[in-house]
Amino acid sequence: MKTRNIFSIPLAIAVLITAVGCASTTTKEGTGEYVDDSVITTKVMAAIFNDPNLKSTEINVETFKGVVQLSGFVKDSANINKAVVAAKGVNGVTSVKNDLRLK
Repeated sequence: MKTRNIFSIPLAIAVLITAVGCASTTTKEGTGEYVDDSVITTKVMAAIFNDPNLKSTEINVETFKGVVQLSGFVKDSANINKAVVAAKGVNGVTSVKNDLRLK
């Protein structure tokens, strides 16, 4: 009986610490949110890639808690609007921060 308590208490503490360590804060994503944001980033990049007028290699996409940030350089303002519309059309995107600049 004593042996089981010796092992079960540290195990319970380790599980609790792991659960708290994976929780999200305002500045840090939890594990599930990180995976969700990675999927959103990939889908936004694919949407931008599928537009023949946009050069996906010149547009950087980052996602944090569903908020997509677009940065980089495009040739005209119409392409800025196309990139923003493509990002907003992806499921899971809560908002888009546009930091795209003209060449």
